[in-house]
Amino acid sequence: MKNEPVIQEIMKKLTGLCLLLALGLSLPSAKADEGMWLLPLLKQQNYARMQELGLQLTADEIYNDRGESALFDAVVHFGGGCTGEIVSPNGLLFTNHHCGYGEIQSHSSIGHNYLRDGFYAPTLADELPNPGLTVTFTEEIVDVTDFVGTYLSAYKVTDPMIYLTRSFLRVVAESWYHENRGDIEQAKSNGYQLDLAPIYAGNKFILYVQRVYRDVRLVAAPPSFIGSFGSDTDNWTWPRHSGDFSIFRVYTAPDGSPADYSAENVPLKPKTYFKVSTKGVEEDDFVMIIGFPGTTRHFSTAAEVTEFCNISEQIRIDMREVRQEVLWQEMMQDEKVEIQYAAKYKGSTNAYKRAIGNNWAAEKIGFEALKQSDMDELRAYAIANNRLEYIEAMDQLTDLIGKRAPALSLRTLLDEGIWRPIEILRLAPIVNQEQFEILKQDSAQLEAFLEAYDARYNKDYNSAVDRRVTKAMVKAFRAAAPEVDFLNDADSDVDGYVDHLFDTTIYRSRDKLRRAIEEGTFQEYELDPLVQLHREYVETNNSVIGELNTYTPLLAAAQMAYQKGMLEMKGELNLWPDANSTLRYTFGQVRGYSPRDQVFYGFQTTLDGVFEKEDPNSEEYYILPPLRAIYERASYGDLALKNGQMPVNFCATTHTTGGNSGSPVLNAEGHLVGLNFDRNWEGVGGDLVYLPDFQRSIICDVRYLLLILDQYLGADRLLDELSLAN
Repeated sequence: MKNEPVIQEIMKKLTGLCLLLALGLSLPSAKADEGMWLLPLLKQQNYARMQELGLQLTADEIYNDRGESALFDAVVHFGGGCTGEIVSPNGLLFTNHHCGYGEIQSHSSIGHNYLRDGFYAPTLADELPNPGLTVTFTEEIVDVTDFVGTYLSAYKVTDPMIYLTRSFLRVVAESWYHENRGDIEQAKSNGYQLDLAPIYAGNKFILYVQRVYRDVRLVAAPPSFIGSFGSDTDNWTWPRHSGDFSIFRVYTAPDGSPADYSAENVPLKPKTYFKVSTKGVEEDDFVMIIGFPGTTRHFSTAAEVTEFCNISEQIRIDMREVRQEVLWQEMMQDEKVEIQYAAKYKGSTNAYKRAIGNNWAAEKIGFEALKQSDMDELRAYAIANNRLEYIEAMDQLTDLIGKRAPALSLRTLLDEGIWRPIEILRLAPIVNQEQFEILKQDSAQLEAFLEAYDARYNKDYNSAVDRRVTKAMVKAFRAAAPEVDFLNDADSDVDGYVDHLFDTTIYRSRDKLRRAIEEGTFQEYELDPLVQLHREYVETNNSVIGELNTYTPLLAAAQMAYQKGMLEMKGELNLWPDANSTLRYTFGQVRGYSPRDQVFYGFQTTLDGVFEKEDPNSEEYYILPPLRAIYERASYGDLALKNGQMPVNFCATTHTTGGNSGSPVLNAEGHLVGLNFDRNWEGVGGDLVYLPDFQRSIICDVRYLLLILDQYLGADRLLDELSLAN
């Protein structure tokens, strides 16, 4: 019998499993605090447990599908990558400082350095518009699995490379909306959009009906020494002392509909908004977070964990370390460069430190062994229930992951070592021959092309910095992949190769680019060193992507079968789908943790800790006089702890990931007690395996936000606008 050795091995494991049960030993199980759960299933899955922990709201007050206002109505997707929350009847919005960092930076200059000094708009007229920034409300959440299945069957769509893409599913969603809600085109003209998301690897499909608002204005932000206190060094760590918040306002057309920026627009009148608590939290208090977690991988197999850590994360660590060292040196030497590259540097180090934490946790906790245990459990179930297709799916996943490793390594190196860090390569609007001839003949299109060039090579681009980064990255790439046929011309003299590129490319100035198109030929254009580098990169990258794409549909089908098996074995109500930037909730308790033997961190930090970390010679730990005056005065009123200290941050066992930045942290009464802004170093591996003993969400205590608004920024009108609950 072909599968006899496999069956024998599984039966041995089943025997051991039965022995454990006979001895009364408990098996590992998910902790109550694990999960990024779907709101429509709140009643069936977690509501009773949440009540046990202290929740005082009804399930319908958190989420309902009857059109009545509920807490979820006040949570928005901020800018597509963070979360925010509405906190007033006039559209006032809280999110993190690092979420609004790009907007704060865009309004900053040497004369008005809002990153350094903070910002406050004393009137509505002073609030600053941010073209391109949006906030998205979720209006409705619908399980459309049956509809999608019928649609795929009717149109004979069987390729997961097609039916798992959001672009294809958007078409399916519009068909559903047309049949069930009305005119989709009219809805879109009124700000609505549809996000149909596959969950459980495509075993189910959830539709999010959303409404997008396009006029979002900056209202207030603390200075960076408060908003990102500790900056890169403290990132992903606890204890933490950061006032990581910024404040915006959503505007609408006078009739309340979404609209582009206009002086005639008015503040949003929301369905609901959060009351802001001034009483704070105590250890073991219930807390809940609603937000838009980005990506998790908790259904990964053992082979996928190994691939993720050894290839994706390790290459990211190695390449970003090279770039960040150059950027930091340049930023510390020039204030202009520091302003230009502050957001870019922060974005790079964020993923860099997360990758280090992931790999640390995977090794310390033994993620591969834990995932292998999940697979062994499913194998046993498959044998017992004659579902051998699940065994086949797991074996196929292991085989395919191993085969694609060389191609994935190169693809990751190209992305992290070349495309992301070398700005001139990403910014250059390269054209083909047909496009070149059109630009040559049509002055209007040429002008539009040059305007696009200006938008890319903007005030935040510095050619000298980019040149230094490019030299470092080319050297790092060639050292990591000496056998790869890419950038071979640079091997003998990297510095000379890069200097030639930056000194001679027509893309080094608008005028040179214009003349090359107006006066030159396409053959001459193709000889430009930057054009040649771009062509070489695209050719190499497309080749490796083509190879990876041969594995992708097979992996998708196998992962779908694997998760189907897990759903069948454990039951859907006992599982949560991996995060995919759609609205979720998580819950837990305010609690510290012990990262290692004889070390314990409490749940609350205070302003005392800020001044204990103070270093006037550090860009990360300096403190400006106004905060010192507040600290010395120590007049905190109702915001103070019982011992008179001023709270700054706290941590909780809630299960969060990227995308949850800015998420509202709510107490048992549904009042806002904090803004989620980070995870601790020891818990970032929770994207793969929830770590109950280590994983903590790091949260800006809303009382610190209120103190800064009141005593640092003097934002009386904003405080008057909030509904405070004590």
